[in-house]
Amino acid sequence: MLQTRDLIWGLLFIGCAAAIQVQITPTQGEISVGESKFFLCEVVGDAKDIDWYAPSGEKILPNMPDIFVNRADETTSTLTIYHANVDSAGIYKCVAKNGDKEAQATVQVKIFQKITFASAPSPQEFNEGDDADIVCNVVSSPPPTIIWKHKGSKIQVAKDVRYKIMDNGHLQIRGIKKIDEGMYNCEARVMARGEIDFKMIKVVVNVLPTIRARLSEVNATADIGSSALLACDADGFPEPTVTWAHNNIVLETGDKYSLNEDGSELVIKDVKKVDEGDYTCIAKNKAGEKAEEVSLNVFVQPKITYLNNQTASEFDDQVTLTCEALGDPTPTISWSFENRVFTEGEQSLDRNIVVRSHARVSSLTLKNVVFTYAGQYLCTASNSIGQDNQHMYLEVRYAPKIQGRVTVYTWEGNAANISCEVEAHPGASVVWFRDGLQLPSANTTNMKLYNTQTVSYLEITPDSQNDFGSYNCTATNAMGADSKEFILIQAEVPSSPEIQQVEPFSSTAVVAFEEPDSMGGVPIIKYKVEWRLPGQDWTGSEHDANDEMTTITIVGLKPETTYEVKMSAINGKGEGESSPASTFKTEPVQGEPSAPILEVKIQDRGNTLKINWIKQDDGGSPIKHYLVRYKAVSIPSKEKHVSDWKPEIRLPHNSEYVTLNGLDWNTEYEVHVVAENQQGKSEPAVISFRTTTDPTTIPDAVDGGSGLGTGAIVGILIVVFFLLLLGVDVTCYFLNKCGLLMCIAVNFCGKAGPGAKSKDIEEGKAAFTKDESKEPIVEVRTEEEHTPNQGGGGPTEPNETTPLTEPDGKTVKDDKTKGQTELKNATDEVKTVPNEAPQTNGNESKA
Repeated sequence: MLQTRDLIWGLLFIGCAAAIQVQITPTQGEISVGESKFFLCEVVGDAKDIDWYAPSGEKILPNMPDIFVNRADETTSTLTIYHANVDSAGIYKCVAKNGDKEAQATVQVKIFQKITFASAPSPQEFNEGDDADIVCNVVSSPPPTIIWKHKGSKIQVAKDVRYKIMDNGHLQIRGIKKIDEGMYNCEARVMARGEIDFKMIKVVVNVLPTIRARLSEVNATADIGSSALLACDADGFPEPTVTWAHNNIVLETGDKYSLNEDGSELVIKDVKKVDEGDYTCIAKNKAGEKAEEVSLNVFVQPKITYLNNQTASEFDDQVTLTCEALGDPTPTISWSFENRVFTEGEQSLDRNIVVRSHARVSSLTLKNVVFTYAGQYLCTASNSIGQDNQHMYLEVRYAPKIQGRVTVYTWEGNAANISCEVEAHPGASVVWFRDGLQLPSANTTNMKLYNTQTVSYLEITPDSQNDFGSYNCTATNAMGADSKEFILIQAEVPSSPEIQQVEPFSSTAVVAFEEPDSMGGVPIIKYKVEWRLPGQDWTGSEHDANDEMTTITIVGLKPETTYEVKMSAINGKGEGESSPASTFKTEPVQGEPSAPILEVKIQDRGNTLKINWIKQDDGGSPIKHYLVRYKAVSIPSKEKHVSDWKPEIRLPHNSEYVTLNGLDWNTEYEVHVVAENQQGKSEPAVISFRTTTDPTTIPDAVDGGSGLGTGAIVGILIVVFFLLLLGVDVTCYFLNKCGLLMCIAVNFCGKAGPGAKSKDIEEGKAAFTKDESKEPIVEVRTEEEHTPNQGGGGPTEPNETTPLTEPDGKTVKDDKTKGQTELKNATDEVKTVPNEAPQTNGNESKA
């Protein structure tokens, strides 16, 4: 099918075969700056030349840089405009020629600028508080309309005076804040073309750093190897960097300083006094920098820098001791000597000791020097940081000074030392004289000298009265000499003590006395007390003397009997005269003895106790035995009181203590001890005590913790132990015919044991009985318990040398092996050795 255009050209050709016609396609053109476009010039008719002319009228030549003309065939020519600019706009003309024939056509070319963002950088940064100018440069033709948006909404300039759209299209924000930060939309529109474009711009608001020192002042102590920490905290956006400077020098991590990761903490190592001063903490970011000062105060412990020993002579006018010290704060200096402390000012009523201080120097002035000033002085420098102490020695040279007891007592044949104590500096030589002759001489054999650094001893063993008398000690040094007379006196025996009172009992008497008026010059060693029945020989005993002795007890007396008693004192010289005899009469037989005096001693293991007792008046009849019983009166852990007495323990008459073993821990016990004679029992001697806390106790679990309690563990151990004993006992029953089962079989089933005797258990052996507690009772007897015949002249009262007698006058020997012990429980033991107390398990019943 022929196209319409071809048909038209054909008709024109037929109708005007001789004419030339020109047509440009497209008939008009709009080109955006930078774009390229071509135009086609078509000629109808024969045309020899087809040329294009620029808007300026100049012919466009082929192969020009931006405008290109190309004739493709005989009837067409193409004009191409590359990268059009505003200068490319205008009317372009196409001219076709053939001889004198010519035809032309024109085309209007318009050049326009598309929306182009010439300058709209992102991000754009501003400092908080500044007037921000957000740049968005847009070019187009015609010029565009600029609209700004933030957070999806159009910025209403009329509603917020902080916003303003500038003539150049920029957005101004007055006093921009951190909350203004974000994405802003710069939108450009050209209404004539309906063209629109936009650019997203990120706005960043930087915040100037703020800085705060944790401590504006830091205190440190110098020269002790310590460190000081200086710290500041900085905020801002972006995150500021922190540096430290001192004396305008930036500090870095090294031997002296160390910084943490963000630089907020500065550690100054091994602080010295020179480190004192201001340190600057600097925080810096894009918004700027801030600085804060931190002051380091360096204190110095006191240090005594000058203190020397001094030397003076007695009776000098004065001597001055000087002490200098450094420190910050400036230290105060004080002096001390022996137990006295000297501070600023006059230190004695006689004004002989004065202290003066100035700045860091203190002086101690001692006036009218005496030998007692010699010794070690202490200088103390102190401030709020610490103190320093140093000693110095003041040497005082002085003549000898002799001291010592002037009178010395002894007797012929007894050596005595006369002590000459010499104080002197420098040391003195000591010489002894008697009657002008130096001792010891060639004619003296009973004298010896012993010298130490400060004492000279003259040992004299008197041979006769001539050796008693005056002796001279003379000491000499470079400062002078001193001498002193000592007197050796013949000692005497002491005078007699004075008996003040005799308090009789039925078999004892307590003699109260006063010491002799005269000791004879030497200490009393013993006191001798003698007693007798009137007209008979004296019986006596000696007792070692001590400072607190004021009474002596006589024992072994007969009831209702008159006695005479006298006393004498004994010293090294001998026995003195006896005091006048005092007469007293013993009391009738009282029957029961007096209660013993008790004393408790806790043993190394806190649940074992030893109860000692001291025998008192026996009531006129020998003590047969002692009865001991005890009970627990409180057990805090069980929250109850225990009132059951343990079975009684019977001990021989010569026992002096009992040991209780295996008592409950942390428990209060009450112990009763009764002395029994043939007339009856004494009142009980009572003593209470508490055992210590079990050192192996494990505290109960807190807040209901699980686990077995102590009681449960102890119960399990007891059951295991009982089963073990039962197994051993069964084995012994079948193999050896012995043990607890064998004993039950013999006593309750009538079965004969191996080697059984038909006779009863001999008297004096341990007898076993059973009480309600089913615990064994052990009875120990060490003497016959016969009741003496009260008629026919009565019994013979025993004393320390009189044997026991029966009514018929026969001597009864005290068979100490007769009392024996058998144990029902293998784990319990009672020993009855003379003068040794039995031991009993406190958790078992023994008597």
